[in-house]
Amino acid sequence: MKKIFFSFCIVLTLALSATAQVQSPAEFLPTYGKQITHYHQVENYFKQLTEKSTFIKQQKYGITPEQRDLNVFFISTPENLANLEQIRNNNLAAIGLSKEGNQTIGDKVIVWLSFNVHGNEFAGTESAMTVAYELVNPSNTETKKWLENTIVILDPCINPDGYSRYGNWLREISGKKTHPEATDREHMEVWPGGRYNHYIFDLNRDWAWQTQPESKQRIAMYNQWMPQVHTDVHEQGYDSPYFFPPSAEPIHNYIEKYQRDFHAILGANISKKFDAQNWLYNTSERFDLFYPSYGDTYPAYNGAVGMTMEQGGIGAGRAVMMNNGNIVTIQDRILHHATAVLTVVESAASQADVLLKGFRGFMNNSRKTVKGNYKMYVMKNNPKLIQLADLLKKNNIEYSYADASVKTSGYNYSTKTDKGFAIEPNDLIVKVDQQKAVFTQVLFEPNQKLNDSLSYDITAWALPLAYGVEGYALKNSIAIKTKATIEVVEKSVPEKVYAFHIPWNNRISAQVLSLLHQNNIKVRAAMKKAVFGDITIEPGGLLVTKGDNPKIADFEKTITDLIKIKTDYNYISTGFSSNAKDVGGENFTLLTAPKIVLLSGKGVSSTEFGAAWFYLQETVDYPVSVVEVNNFNRIKLFDYNTLILADGDYNFSEEQQKKLSEWIKSGGKVIAMNGALSLFDGKEGYALSPFASEEDKLNSEKEEEDAVLKERFLDYQDTERRDISKSIPGAIIENTLNKTHPLSFGLGDKYYSLKTDDRTYSLLKDAINVAYIPKDYKSYGFIGNGMKKKLTNTVSFAVESKGDGMVVYMVDNPLFRGFWENGNLLFSNALFLLN
Repeated sequence: MKKIFFSFCIVLTLALSATAQVQSPAEFLPTYGKQITHYHQVENYFKQLTEKSTFIKQQKYGITPEQRDLNVFFISTPENLANLEQIRNNNLAAIGLSKEGNQTIGDKVIVWLSFNVHGNEFAGTESAMTVAYELVNPSNTETKKWLENTIVILDPCINPDGYSRYGNWLREISGKKTHPEATDREHMEVWPGGRYNHYIFDLNRDWAWQTQPESKQRIAMYNQWMPQVHTDVHEQGYDSPYFFPPSAEPIHNYIEKYQRDFHAILGANISKKFDAQNWLYNTSERFDLFYPSYGDTYPAYNGAVGMTMEQGGIGAGRAVMMNNGNIVTIQDRILHHATAVLTVVESAASQADVLLKGFRGFMNNSRKTVKGNYKMYVMKNNPKLIQLADLLKKNNIEYSYADASVKTSGYNYSTKTDKGFAIEPNDLIVKVDQQKAVFTQVLFEPNQKLNDSLSYDITAWALPLAYGVEGYALKNSIAIKTKATIEVVEKSVPEKVYAFHIPWNNRISAQVLSLLHQNNIKVRAAMKKAVFGDITIEPGGLLVTKGDNPKIADFEKTITDLIKIKTDYNYISTGFSSNAKDVGGENFTLLTAPKIVLLSGKGVSSTEFGAAWFYLQETVDYPVSVVEVNNFNRIKLFDYNTLILADGDYNFSEEQQKKLSEWIKSGGKVIAMNGALSLFDGKEGYALSPFASEEDKLNSEKEEEDAVLKERFLDYQDTERRDISKSIPGAIIENTLNKTHPLSFGLGDKYYSLKTDDRTYSLLKDAINVAYIPKDYKSYGFIGNGMKKKLTNTVSFAVESKGDGMVVYMVDNPLFRGFWENGNLLFSNALFLLN
């Protein structure tokens, strides 16, 4: 016993002597709290912590597009850190996600702290260094008590590329002295800003969808740990008081009492510390818990207590004067964040047993006690299921494929009615009876209950409609034989092939066409169904013929190697069609490879530009020239055949408008989205107009005038709620398709568009209305009463021919946040199939 005690004392002495050398951020970084810290300096600071303290351990979990490391730091007692893997397995075993639990090690509550998902909210990363220091600081005996039963996983910067973009800019424009006046340039960030990642995506909206590399790598690790508490540290406008839980309504009805209770405990604990310093704050306002892809909701739907912390600081630079005359500094922002976040750790440690019990109940009980209306979801076999299965896999949601047939009935997402159908082999099946039961229901439940229409984000995301597949929700789980995967039979290509056929039915089709174009291979697309023996080519189907490509050596092997990622490709041995649609006839259009210019810069929506850029760079991997709007006059437009205009305010001069029109008439194609439509709206020679006739315009103006007159008698207090009756923050809207037009190929019988603003246009004259909202349209999510009627018979996607060219009008953005999979295919149609 004495030997054991003596050995323990030696270990403790060594630990204390090591941590005694730990430096605070202010000691290690000369400008800490005065200027933004470079990312490499942040890494260096954490490196010295891990080298000099036994209370912290580093793990790299990924790398950004700009090749910066993504790291988390485990902070706890040396004993806990030595048993990290077993603690992780114990946590997963308690919810059925591991079989390697070991109860010789006591339960620990896991608290994950995430900082700086938005790069320009830099006080997050700055405060992360203070939080880490106080947790390992040997003189802070209080934090050491917390760590006895707590594992802290600290991610100091979720978005290093955005943080570095902002930091480099702020350093470059900073003078020796601070300038608190709001008009100083350090408070006026330049386009595109540091908020977003490399691809100008908002990572805080990407937790569930994981379109971005940072998100994929982080969530993979998150699902390996499944914490009980997750804190997402943000900044908001610099004039705003600090926000901490409880969250605002709407709070999803799947969120449980123990999660709400811990929010209340946190609110009480943090408020005491803020009150003592006379700091202003608010709770239960603005930041709700509904949309599933945030840094607070994603953890909440996965059993944790998820929360957002918001310090006033966006646009503050180093120091800025608020409306009340006070100056908020970097030091203030660090101190507020560190106080709030450390209180989270303290509160979690004191409530460890309650949190563990609540978390385990959430994950285990929800398998049998179903929170929603349905116990099973069936997606009919469709090539787009490849991408849907990938999404489920990234989120650790279990799924399988039917290996038998059975007749049943269920709620059809498209018709919004119950109807009979048959489950058949290779249909995708997702059952609620699994460990990710709640998150599964959040993603698939057709009608999410919205208990307050003042939501912070989109209010619908039904996956079957997003992916363009036929889906059913079943109230009972059907017993049916299943298999883990769909078997893909390797094709045997004969020595001589007349043409290869690539079906046009998912994003992989567009990826293959991108490869073919980049290898200078000529490709045709079917405009109508064509039948060649037992091969049916649907509209949009691609053909690569030997006749079009006579110079390709070893044609069969060369093409097979390029298209093999599209496993449902096939080939034909003759150009003679049994339904009079021969390969050499008018039905098969020879496609022109796009030569693309994408406009960026001031006036262009950063995230919508990012969505288009990401689609081209990553989704289809196709070359694009990105040009700043202010350099438009320098573009040799006739060197390109395609111009992409993301949402934005394009203030073109008359001369620029004329240049654009001449280029279109000479064969150019414009793909214009959202606000970019203003370049053509009501302009002479273009069909785009919000109103079908002058009479409609006058009637609309009269309705608006009448509404304004009525508002004179309404109370002020409900102004915000009245305004939302005219809004549509994000809802899914049914569209009727002109299925004969190439813009609609591969989309299915109908297209469901995600509409995120109140922009509307009547059905166009002298243009083709490819997708429009019918009179009795179906919808999911919140639509203000004033908007519902307004949407009837309005166009969502249209094509207008102008001379030899065309304009593709996209009232909605099909590339929104990169997760609307059928939108990716629609955009591919516009880019590749419209000649």
